[in-house]
Amino acid sequence: MTETRWLTPEQLRAWKKFVAVVEILPGVLDSQLQRDAEVTHFEYFTMAMLSEAPARTLRMTSLASATNSTLPRLSHVVSRLEKRGYVDRAPCPDDRRATNATLTEAGWQKVVATAPGHVETVRDNVIDPLSAADIADLDRIMGELLRTLDPENRFRANDE
Repeated sequence: MTETRWLTPEQLRAWKKFVAVVEILPGVLDSQLQRDAEVTHFEYFTMAMLSEAPARTLRMTSLASATNSTLPRLSHVVSRLEKRGYVDRAPCPDDRRATNATLTEAGWQKVVATAPGHVETVRDNVIDPLSAADIADLDRIMGELLRTLDPENRFRANDE
């Protein structure tokens, strides 16, 4: 049996701060989006990923990968977005076994209207408290963590 490599006091302090941010930030983002736009963070993120895709369309499997979601969870969220007129689903013309999700014009308008408040929340809670050097460090550190956590870059966050 190998001996446990316990965290040093410095490592533990950094780890606890990291966990606190990981736990608190999603609620902050979700609260703002629900209050101001009546969408969850995951719904907004799903629409944002579609808004950046060619023809605002992705296969459901690609969208699941881009949002780090399972297909069942994504399907449930896309169903809610369909009911609100923000997303359409249709068979993929290249592969009839696959399904494409497309951001509708109403969905595009929702993203456009929602983005300023979301960006302001991100700035207020993550970006503005940091210096330019801190941002560079954050980018470098998150890139290193993602190389371990997402080596295939499915989340497309490590695109240089």
